Amino acid sequence: MAALWVVSDELWERVEPLLPVRPASRTGPKPLPDRQVVQPILVVLVTGIGWEDLPQELGFGSGMTCWRRLRNWQAAGVVEWLHEVLLAELNAAGQIDWSRACGDTSHLRVEKEGTATGPSLVDRGTTGSKHHLITDGGGIPLATLLTGGNRHDITPLLPLVEKVPPVRGRRGRPRHKPEVLVADRSYDHDTYRHLLRQRRIHPLISRRGTRDTNQAVRWGVEHTPALRHQFRRLATRWERRTDIHHGFRTLATSLISWRRLPHRMR
Repeated sequence: MAALWVVSDELWERVEPLLPVRPASRTGPKPLPDRQVVQPILVVLVTGIGWEDLPQELGFGSGMTCWRRLRNWQAAGVVEWLHEVLLAELNAAGQIDWSRACGDTSHLRVEKEGTATGPSLVDRGTTGSKHHLITDGGGIPLATLLTGGNRHDITPLLPLVEKVPPVRGRRGRPRHKPEVLVADRSYDHDTYRHLLRQRRIHPLISRRGTRDTNQAVRWGVEHTPALRHQFRRLATRWERRTDIHHGFRTLATSLISWRRLPHRMR
C-alpha cells in the first residue's frame, strides 16, 4: 500500500487535466501547488491518520488546506471524472468484463454520526453506514453508494446499477450496463428481478433457503471491498459529511482501478 502514497508522474498526468484552474491572486500567500495537496490526501486515505496529524516535515500543507481542496474537488466532480477516465482506459484495453457484474454490500462503523448513518442490522444496533458496490466480472469497481446501516442491502440496488457511468474507450456508444447481474441471497426479491429485466439486465440472484450457486462467480466483488478497506480511512467512517467520505471512497475506487491498468509503469 505504501506505493499508493506516491503521486507518480504517470498518475499525475491523469489527475492534472481534471483539476479546476484557480484564479491567480495578487495578494496573500501563494497557494500550495495541487500536486502537493493530492499527496497528503492520499496519505490520509491510506493510513487513516487525522488531518491535523499530517507530518509537516514532509512538505505537506496544513490539514485544513487539504480538507478544503478535497471538498472543492469533490463538489466540482473531479474525483468522479478521474474514475471515469481510468474506466475508459481499462475499457479500451479490453479489461472490463461486461458479460456480468456483481453487487455486494459491506458494513462499517461510524465514529461521528452524520447523514447516511443508522443503527446496524448486523452489529447489535451500533451506528453505522453501508458501502454498496458494483463491479465488473473481474472485480473492477464500476460504482459505489453510501447508505445508513439500517438500510436493507437490496433497496439501493437499482440506484447503484444506474450510477454506473457511461464508459468510453471503444468505438460506438459508451457502455454502462452489464448483461448479467450476479448477487447473493440478500438480494432475493422478484420485484427487483423484474425491474432488472426491464433494464435488459439478466438477474442471477440466489434464492433464500437454497444453496448459493453464484459464489464461485462473485469472487471479484467480494475481493474488491477487502482491497478498499486496506485504505484505513474507509475501514471506519470518521467524516460527518458524506461528500468528504464519498471523495475518499471514490479515490480508493480510482486507485484500485489504476492498479488494474495493464500498461502503467510498475
